[in-house]
Amino acid sequence: MEEGEQQWKGVKSAIEDPEEARVIYCALDSFVQYARIAHFNCTHLRRQSFYALPEAHWKMLAAPPFNYLDTLDKVDNAIESNAELARAIVRVGLVNFQPQDVTQGSEPTIPPRWRGCAKRLDIDKARSTLRQFYRDWSAEGKSEREICFGPVFRALEAQKESRPKDASPMRVLVPGAGLGRLVFELCAKGHVAEGNEISYHQLLASSYILNCVEKPGQHTIYPWIHTFSNHSTRDNHLRKYAIPDVHCANELTRLEEEGVAIGEMSMTAADFLCLYAEDYQAEAWDAVACVFFLDTAPNLIRYLETIFYCLKPGGLLINHGPLLWHFENNAPGGHGHDDDDGDYDTTGIADPGSFELSDDEVMALVTKVGFEIVSRETGIESPYLLDQESMLQTVYKASSWVARKPHTTA
Repeated sequence: MEEGEQQWKGVKSAIEDPEEARVIYCALDSFVQYARIAHFNCTHLRRQSFYALPEAHWKMLAAPPFNYLDTLDKVDNAIESNAELARAIVRVGLVNFQPQDVTQGSEPTIPPRWRGCAKRLDIDKARSTLRQFYRDWSAEGKSEREICFGPVFRALEAQKESRPKDASPMRVLVPGAGLGRLVFELCAKGHVAEGNEISYHQLLASSYILNCVEKPGQHTIYPWIHTFSNHSTRDNHLRKYAIPDVHCANELTRLEEEGVAIGEMSMTAADFLCLYAEDYQAEAWDAVACVFFLDTAPNLIRYLETIFYCLKPGGLLINHGPLLWHFENNAPGGHGHDDDDGDYDTTGIADPGSFELSDDEVMALVTKVGFEIVSRETGIESPYLLDQESMLQTVYKASSWVARKPHTTA
């Protein structure tokens, strides 16, 4: 896989649309602003509060064993380490979007009209995206990935065993692909995997990590530094992680040299409901793998109907995740809060109307749409970006199930 070979489909043309350009540059600018905002919120304001204490108190805290000012200095250094990754994402993103503006040897920059355009929610998303590298692309995040990816791999393996030995590789769609780790793992297992993502924060970051890093462990991230609460030790607060844990191109090459039949991988930047309802997507996929995705739906019926449409007869819908309905109390289609930044304000996903179901009601809806339930397991402990040493432990009790599109439909 050559560098840049697996770029997103349809992204470069998106920059020609003024509204899409605004969203893209807000995402890019949010990564640029990450360091400034993080320094201000995490350390600058705390230094002000620290020196507002009675002198005897701040002097006590500045000395061992607390060394509070040293801690703030270390947090500043950690923010800069995170910012190195953020700046790399921006640099590659700008080259992808405006290669004609980058001369040989020059540093790509955001056009003046878009500098400083990122809103608070954009910057929040940049911070959360940087933290998500821990889950998706660190060795320590493997345990979280195995819980969520395992049901997908097992269902696909069972499906593969039921197919003729000379059958072509299974085509697997991953909506809500995020930073692309599941897409990469499916490719490494021999599948033709396509990720779909609507968030440009995720798309920019996944493009960089999949295509442009030079070696494993190139970056060091500190995912826990943005809050000072519930840390059992300061060492854990400042714990660092090397990412990525694997260089994608080199790993696929290694597998090929060992005789492993690898598959293909690609990413699309589009509204899932629009792209996969196109005529050419009808019965195009052997499986759709939904990991922490179905609860992003304002209208789950639309999601399930689109999945049913693009699956081949006998194809699988594989789901793992909770029901943290993303549009609860913030309905799409112009009925949300005033601070909605518009990332979901596109045709399809932002159609007016929304609803939330319980897990048993979701299963009833799956069958109502036309699927047959193959298997189901509930109450699976599924952490998501969990600091295992934190004094606050939040773990989802996820639902994991497989449904099949019948070989013949009414």
